[in-house]
Parts: sequence; structure tokens; C-alpha cells
Amino acid sequence: MELEILTPERKLFSGEVYGVQLPGIEGSFEVLDKHAPLVSALGSGKVKVLKDKSGTSVVYTINGGFAEILNNKVAVLVEGATES
Repeated sequence: MELEILTPERKLFSGEVYGVQLPGIEGSFEVLDKHAPLVSALGSGKVKVLKDKSGTSVVYTINGGFAEILNNKVAVLVEGATES
């Protein structure tokens, strides 16, 4: 699955991943390979990028935004983020 994390200023992450955990406004959720199409608002919290099945990950702290899942690609658009 392909993941892009974008802010208005720059691209934070782009690449193939195993999955991603996102802070939805109603609670956290996880997106894995071949997830159904979805658009969701994101609250403040942590985005955990699961790079592979062995557990290698990168964590970003975000201030809210949106996620779009379509055709095995996840686009995460955030207002501000820092790598944790």
C-alpha cells in the first residue's frame, strides 16, 4: 500500500508501507492493504506508520487534518506535524 503524509509546506512521508494507524475524531483506526475507500477527518494525535510486518515504524504527531483511502493509496493531509 502506498502512503503520503502532506502538510501545506512539504511532503513528510512518501512510500510503500504495511499499514498506518490514524487518530480519527471519533477514535483511532488502522488502515491495511486493500482497505475499502474512505475519507475521514483526523483529530490531534499520533500517526504511526507501520513500514513492515516486523514492527518497524515511524511516528508523527499531528494537529488534525484529513485522510483519504482509495485504490490502495492513503493520502494524509495535515495542518502541522512533527516526527516523534
